[in-house]
Amino acid sequence: MTHLPKSRLAAGFWLLLAAGLVAYHLALVFAGIVPNLVSRPLHMAFILPFALVFGVTAKGRFYSGVVLAVLGTGAAIWVALNADALGDQYGFLEGRGQVVIAVILLAVVLETARRAIGWPLPVVAALALLYGLFGQHIPGEFGHSGTPLESFLGTLTIAEGGIWGSLTGVSVGVVSIFVIFGAVLNAGEAGQGFMNVAGAAAGRLKGGAAKVSVISSALFGSISGSASANVASTGAITMPAMVRLGYPKRLAAAVEAVASSGGQIMPPLMGAGAFVMVELTGVPYTAIMAAAVLPALLYFLAVWVGINAYNRRFDLKGVPEEDRPKRRDVIVTSLFFLVPFSVLLWAMFGAGFTPEYAAALSVLAGAILLLFNAEMTFKPGQIRDRALAALLNAARQVSMIAAIILCASIIIGVLSITGLGVKITSLIIQGSGGLLWPSLLLTALACLVLGMEVPTTAAYVICVSVAGPALTKLGLEPLQAHLFVFWFALLSTITPPVCGAVFIAAGMIGESWLKVALTAMSLGVGLYLIPLGMVANPAILTLADDPLGALLALLRMGVGLTLVSAGLIGARGVLGTVGLCALGLLVTFSGLWI
Repeated sequence: MTHLPKSRLAAGFWLLLAAGLVAYHLALVFAGIVPNLVSRPLHMAFILPFALVFGVTAKGRFYSGVVLAVLGTGAAIWVALNADALGDQYGFLEGRGQVVIAVILLAVVLETARRAIGWPLPVVAALALLYGLFGQHIPGEFGHSGTPLESFLGTLTIAEGGIWGSLTGVSVGVVSIFVIFGAVLNAGEAGQGFMNVAGAAAGRLKGGAAKVSVISSALFGSISGSASANVASTGAITMPAMVRLGYPKRLAAAVEAVASSGGQIMPPLMGAGAFVMVELTGVPYTAIMAAAVLPALLYFLAVWVGINAYNRRFDLKGVPEEDRPKRRDVIVTSLFFLVPFSVLLWAMFGAGFTPEYAAALSVLAGAILLLFNAEMTFKPGQIRDRALAALLNAARQVSMIAAIILCASIIIGVLSITGLGVKITSLIIQGSGGLLWPSLLLTALACLVLGMEVPTTAAYVICVSVAGPALTKLGLEPLQAHLFVFWFALLSTITPPVCGAVFIAAGMIGESWLKVALTAMSLGVGLYLIPLGMVANPAILTLADDPLGALLALLRMGVGLTLVSAGLIGARGVLGTVGLCALGLLVTFSGLWI
């Protein structure tokens, strides 16, 4: 649980604010239509204290955070209170006071993102702002005609074309509700339920401890949406268990890093990226979920095959019988995630509710389950601690994602105002000679480089904004292009030199990060090949419309990935490795010539 200040007054303030943040976002779902220039600025007003002040112990940083939070919250509330009048200004600032408010909003958004995730994304956003302000002085194709200061800043801050744009709308209306859902599940017995189900399903198999990690991380990661959080939570249990059974440390850490990274591509939730994709593509969430499920299964299949190959080398043991969960524990604890997930799926597919409405109902179901534990006893102290953990973790996670999305919205707004996005699209097409596959490789490289320094969702949003139109012009369907970019935005979780999930796993287990990274790259080979396979085998994304074609594509790619994974890890000699990998690649991309 996130630690509260020792002062009862301060602790009460933060709990009240967290409860207000959660209640506000739930109320928006049930309240009907709320003007965007009201709901989105209030969203920012709620998240700023948590993003800038909560948990900060350094005095200088604390006081500056308070000042920034007060200024940013005041400016955001001013926008919400004057939404009707500002709507009549059509994004043009009137008077010096409005210019000052616009500058405050942009500066606070940049600094909030910097404190939340570091320098890279705010630097990109700041460079975008400088381009918008002074790009008219750049000669040649990449200059622009210039925009009046009042219009440029106004479009970004008092209209729905910048920080209050559609991307922020996704954060307010959908992402926040699903983040709250995940926090409520994690506060109760759902996490233990994931571990118990995984242990019962795979514990007795060869390499069972590693396979338990794969299943539990896939389940947990689908609601956490963060590879790092996944490693830190499930990895604290699975990695020591693997080491105790004699697994090499590098393998234990690599399995956890790879499995945790895959949680972000695993339906039904897929972290924040899936909901951003809904807004950017116009494709319904249910259709995105249907398109994403088979590639996700392929990813975990490749990991499973890799574990089997390592088993032949190291004789990996299953989980001892005495350490496996009892049947009663599996059944009882699994209900703590099955009930909320069942409510979610019934509401979306059975009742036809919107994803955010369905998630809000699931939050209520999960909140009721916080009253119970695995022993089916009521413990008031435990219930209180769980409720507080759910509120505080929800507030912090909503604030973290909102800080990223608000900052990314500045970049999207500048691309739209200046037309830079169209110019970069043209550059990509020219640089690839108008050919699809060179464009795909250029885009993949850009995703890898950008993803090294910013979270997956931000890397996806920025890359797809500039490269997505080029890929669709070269023949990809919009959803195909977006899934391609989204998958490659994940590369940096296991790929050196940054490989965040690998660093955390290696640090937790005391192993060289480079050894873990090399093992993770071989286990997670699907992360590199499946996005390209989705382009070569577009039928893999058509499960909802053409299930037979999708399953045939699944079979082809599954066989190919099995051969590649077995070749990289289990083959003997260079010729065996090269032969199996070449054959696997041939089968994986066979959709190009079938």
